[in-house]
Amino acid sequence: MVEGTKSTQAPLLTAPEPTTPHIPLPPEVIPGLAPVTSGAPGPAPAAGPPTADGEAAAADTAGGGPGSGTGSGTGAGGGRGGVGRASLVMAFGTVASRATGLVRQVLQAAALGTGLLASTYNTANVVPTSLYFLLIGGALNSVLVPQLVRARAQDADGGKAFEQRLVTLVLAVLGVGTVLAVWAAPEIISVYQSDTPANHAAFELTVLFARFLLPQIFLYGMFSILGQVLNARGRFAAMMWTPILNNVVLITMFGTYLWLMTVPHRVQDISPDQIRLLGIGTTAALAAQTFALIPAARAAGFRFRPRFDWRGTGLGKSVSAARWTLLFVLTNLVAATVVTHFANAADQALPKAGVGYTAYSYAQQIWMLPQSVVTVSLVTALLPRMSRAVAERRLSDLRSDLSGALRTSGVVIVPAAFFFLAFGPLLARLLFAHGAAGAAATVPLGHMLQAFGLGLVPFSAQYLLLRGFYAFEDTRTPFLMSVWMGVVNVALAVLCHLELPARWAVTGMAAAYTVSYGIGFWRTATLLRRRLGGRIDGRRLLGTYLRLTLAAAVAGGAGLLTARLVPLDFTGSVIAALAAGAVVMAVLYLALARVLRIAELKTLPGLR
Repeated sequence: MVEGTKSTQAPLLTAPEPTTPHIPLPPEVIPGLAPVTSGAPGPAPAAGPPTADGEAAAADTAGGGPGSGTGSGTGAGGGRGGVGRASLVMAFGTVASRATGLVRQVLQAAALGTGLLASTYNTANVVPTSLYFLLIGGALNSVLVPQLVRARAQDADGGKAFEQRLVTLVLAVLGVGTVLAVWAAPEIISVYQSDTPANHAAFELTVLFARFLLPQIFLYGMFSILGQVLNARGRFAAMMWTPILNNVVLITMFGTYLWLMTVPHRVQDISPDQIRLLGIGTTAALAAQTFALIPAARAAGFRFRPRFDWRGTGLGKSVSAARWTLLFVLTNLVAATVVTHFANAADQALPKAGVGYTAYSYAQQIWMLPQSVVTVSLVTALLPRMSRAVAERRLSDLRSDLSGALRTSGVVIVPAAFFFLAFGPLLARLLFAHGAAGAAATVPLGHMLQAFGLGLVPFSAQYLLLRGFYAFEDTRTPFLMSVWMGVVNVALAVLCHLELPARWAVTGMAAAYTVSYGIGFWRTATLLRRRLGGRIDGRRLLGTYLRLTLAAAVAGGAGLLTARLVPLDFTGSVIAALAAGAVVMAVLYLALARVLRIAELKTLPGLR
């Protein structure tokens, strides 16, 4: 039985989750989804760069916590008031980023569809995020940034020398890594997609897209390190809001694509001009997001002067201390890559059916929205307080905070899970049945939303419970949990790939993902209970979740029956059906929650 040991640093927690092209990672690993590229099959990170669907990265630096090195929670952003303000900024930024990201996603589906053509672009677009984290992202988020905060507080020069060395190191490593990645693009893409005679055209197109998109590795690193420099100075707004600029550029790009160019339906139909527009435009969007931080960094007093005197400064020792987080990142990337490869195989078998990687990533991005807005905001506000409770050995207070966060988030997460289960196909059709993606091609995506559906509950709960270990500065246990979940996810994905027809294989992988989180939640709760020396308010939690499940299940069933009464044979019928079902579900859920005396309902704004 492993309970984990103390690491010298805990990872900074992010405001999950991914996120440009959507990596199947856990909320501790996805850039911006969190700290959450994002998006394909897999678990979720520490503070990373928000991406096109962007969420704030490194939100938890506000007010200390384990990552800040200020056990009292009085780091940048200071105290509860600072954390509250930072959380509010993050919440608004997350909602705005997700809203513009959804518009971008709808236009992207209209331009490229949800089949093999779209997956060539999306696969190439997820690779830079993965390589960024492998090269330096994990170490940057878990150890180097907390050291930056400490240096600013303790060094005689206010941390300026350490800051310059850190920025120089990150940019140098990522600069070399980017050049090598562009050169080795075919070999890298072969890990994600098979180069068979039947699939050669798609493979070559993915490689071509990758050569345009791999420079994003450097941009991700530059964005992340500049954002962390700002966070260390207590400046949070720029990093939270610049992903919106990314989305605006992408919306303009896809709008131009739809307006001026013929929409292709096959890999063979896309023209060189269309490839250049998509490749250059996507990288330019991230460049706009990144360079928008430079004025904010200058205004905060940061001036970059390269320093290569790294020897003897402690940077190497710091990176070695991040070994558990780096292994955590690697484990999740391996699982993500395996599932992405199988999902691409489904696309290759049925190129126009929308049954593979793109459908999976779109479904996962939508599914993660409630977690991104609700659970992450709660964690951001609570983490400094939880860290203080651990430092002062007030474990009963930590148990109380975890219980309260689980119960409060459940008020939204549980009905959201049943909403996806009831309305997945309708929601997919409403959002994506346009342009190159016809109504029939959105059906598999809707089924994937349903397969993810109920997994939102353990996914959100697991995210919260892991923060209990981070409050103890324990990064080993989260790594071990990622191994458990990765093995389950990969094993079930292999089974789906081998035993299910291509039409249903990736839907099965979505269900496998939720099963892995269910097992991960159970194991995490068991280990955390031992660490805390007692149950985390188990009986009260069970009672609350049973009542939430009853209310959400009855309301979701009534909403689904209402939606099915609306015929889908007239213009606007999908909107009418979804609106009618959602309204009935919401009203009935709130009514039943009051009848069942779910007290946590009163903790949410507007429902008191």
